[in-house]
Amino acid sequence: MHAWMPSSPCGIRCLPDGTDRVGLPTVWLRIATVAVVLTVVPLLLAGRMIPAARRESTVRRSARLLLWCVGIRPTIDDRRDRRARAGGVLVVAPHISWTDVLVLTAVAPAEFVARADLLDWGLLGALARRMRVIPIERERLRLLPAVIERVRTRLLEGGCVAVFPEGTTRCGRSHGGFRPALLQAAVDAQCPVQPVGLRYGERGGDLTAAPAFVGDETIGSSIRRMIRNRGVVVEVVLAPLEHPGRDRHDLAARCARAVRAERPVEAVTFLPVGGSPAGGTARTVDAA
Repeated sequence: MHAWMPSSPCGIRCLPDGTDRVGLPTVWLRIATVAVVLTVVPLLLAGRMIPAARRESTVRRSARLLLWCVGIRPTIDDRRDRRARAGGVLVVAPHISWTDVLVLTAVAPAEFVARADLLDWGLLGALARRMRVIPIERERLRLLPAVIERVRTRLLEGGCVAVFPEGTTRCGRSHGGFRPALLQAAVDAQCPVQPVGLRYGERGGDLTAAPAFVGDETIGSSIRRMIRNRGVVVEVVLAPLEHPGRDRHDLAARCARAVRAERPVEAVTFLPVGGSPAGGTARTVDAA
């Protein structure tokens, strides 16, 4: 451990005592769907049985199916400039749960850097390895420069990399500071940054901590809880791009303000399981 190790005030006490649950037949259907998606889709992608032009949409639809399996329905509020642009983009988002990765992938397929122990999380770990996850050991600061360099390289190659700058999960009702470390990659590459707001709520609109992965809860317990979940809507707000500037601290502060801006009253668009993408390819990173 070190003084800069991310910590969260959130714990098991933040989780709701009871949530709307689906019946046992739906639970078994969801389990079967998860098994098929996590087994078949990676094999098809690894074996190049899916044409290159359809690989992105296949991954995106798979993520939406997995979100359905945990009772989460994504919506999109796209405030970005519609003009086409080329080159790398760094995506930043708050971190609430392991479901955040599925949400970002449902918007645009993602390769991501994550906590090293993710690779040991059963089926999720197997999927992570197939997605070329780059593990990051947050307790070992000396390894961070190498991760930043890999992110910078991908940005210069024209890729999109997403990072959770809070460095750890929170319940969604509180916010942590955006740590600037991995944002240095955007400054070095001089590529724009895409802030993405995430808000998990009930169908009535009230904020919910039901999907949160916080405290001492194990990944197995979280998955078992979410596989029975029903009625959560995650609002995905794609804010306007931020210029990288020359100071990662200023960039982190601007991005934090952007993702926490209040959502306007006008309608957001529900993203169906087979709907169209809201953006281009992205890769996600669990930041230190």
